[in-house]
Amino acid sequence: MPTVDCRLLNHGRIMKCLTFLLLLPETLKRSKKAGKHSARLPLCYDILTLSLTKKKMAAELYPATANTNLINNPTTVTATDKTNDVQVTQTTTPATTPTTQQNIHNNNLDPPSWQCSHPTLRERNALMFNNELMADVHFLVGPLGEAQRVPAHKYVLAVGSSVFGAMFYGDLAEEESQIHIPDVEPAAFLILLKYLYSDEIDLEADTVLATLYAAKKYIVPALARACVTFLETSLEAKNACVLLSQSRLFEEPELTQRCWEVIDAQAELALSSEGFGEIDLQTLEVVLQRETLNTKEAVVFRAVVSWAVAECERQGLAPTTRNKREVLGKALYLVHIPAMTLEEFADGAAQSDILTLEETHDVFLWFTAANKPQLDFPLPQRAGLAPQRCHRFQSSAYRSNQWRYRGRCDSIQFAVDKRIFMGGLGLYGSSGGKAEYSVKIELKRQGLVLAQNLTKFVSDGSSSTFPVWFEHPVQVEQDTFYTVSVVLDGNELSYFGQEGMTEVQCGKVTFQFQCSSDSTNGTGVQGGQIPELVFYA
Repeated sequence: MPTVDCRLLNHGRIMKCLTFLLLLPETLKRSKKAGKHSARLPLCYDILTLSLTKKKMAAELYPATANTNLINNPTTVTATDKTNDVQVTQTTTPATTPTTQQNIHNNNLDPPSWQCSHPTLRERNALMFNNELMADVHFLVGPLGEAQRVPAHKYVLAVGSSVFGAMFYGDLAEEESQIHIPDVEPAAFLILLKYLYSDEIDLEADTVLATLYAAKKYIVPALARACVTFLETSLEAKNACVLLSQSRLFEEPELTQRCWEVIDAQAELALSSEGFGEIDLQTLEVVLQRETLNTKEAVVFRAVVSWAVAECERQGLAPTTRNKREVLGKALYLVHIPAMTLEEFADGAAQSDILTLEETHDVFLWFTAANKPQLDFPLPQRAGLAPQRCHRFQSSAYRSNQWRYRGRCDSIQFAVDKRIFMGGLGLYGSSGGKAEYSVKIELKRQGLVLAQNLTKFVSDGSSSTFPVWFEHPVQVEQDTFYTVSVVLDGNELSYFGQEGMTEVQCGKVTFQFQCSSDSTNGTGVQGGQIPELVFYA
């Protein structure tokens, strides 16, 4: 008997089924007219009916209990003839057996699972954070005796960190189900895990450094960058030295540069802070080698003595002269003691117990004798920072009846496009000759006083500006308006500025000016007082 190619048979059967489906409406119509309802239909129709019946039975055996979206919605059912690889798609209405009716209309009997109630992968992963459910590893975080047990899931950690990936799935994978991590704080470790599970970052000032350490240890760069950004925005003089030490440890050059900007401009505040006593010896030496510290050397010397006392306490030593010199080592000889005035040295360093009698004697001779002895301390003064001046008027003038101070407030608002440190103001003096003024200057942000100073200055009768300084430089953030105000008392008639500018480019910093509601003496953008802002950048 000749052999027939199976592919041809299959092709023939497919063509017969398709032909029947196309002619099915007309066939049923003719059958109805002929009254032959009991007549048997062709085989293709039986195959289709049987397949749909099987689908219906499966729905009855496994009713939907959680997905209520099926209510009144048509369901697409696919009938497949596995022998002939024929697929027919038909839209039907789901069967409404008593069981399915009960599940559809009474969800309390079968409540939806937590997977169904959290549709996104991120939400489901977040639920597993710090959760014992399906946890396949546990961490003991912190020193022994104080460690916190934290559940986790190896796959999630390995996907987010190459260190965890090597730990759990590398050639030397960790086989222990409980891993001790003594060098990471529990709060920081939980912040790290929360980010790995949910992409959420919750940073706090008390734990951000520990979190940065954890992010660096487990190579999670996005979290590390977020920590650095947080530290930059919270950076100020009182924590600048501590952050400098940490930024050097973590090798974060941008953060290091920001710390130097603050320490240089606000050196007295930074060196007098409690944080300065917490830095390591190497960071202390780097700070003392800095030539741009904007402060007196007597302030530097007092800070070094305070650091030595703190270091003795950390090492469990009594703060004796010998111990303080020993913990300082060569750092003591980085202080520019000859750069002090004779009075500053006599009232400060000479009366401290940290210098030997020979060193004190030689420094006094260096100040007073013609034949100066050789000193082990650096001789020149530090360069410090050069102040910059933003002049907002194009010209100045005076008249017989202008400008009168009368003890009223002159004020102006300004904003910058880069972070600066406001050092003081340049003011006009008397237009009628030499005169002395009492002056109160003030800097505010959104009504909050950031700095003020009550002082005096003497003008020589010229149209020059005369600097008046705040007690310490004040950090001014970018893209925020600040209000600077002046109240003068003295000779009423003075010079005044005119042809004022709303925008001034000063070096790499752009200033914008606008009128202030605090001004009650006529000063505005176009003219008046406060001709100069003195700053460091």
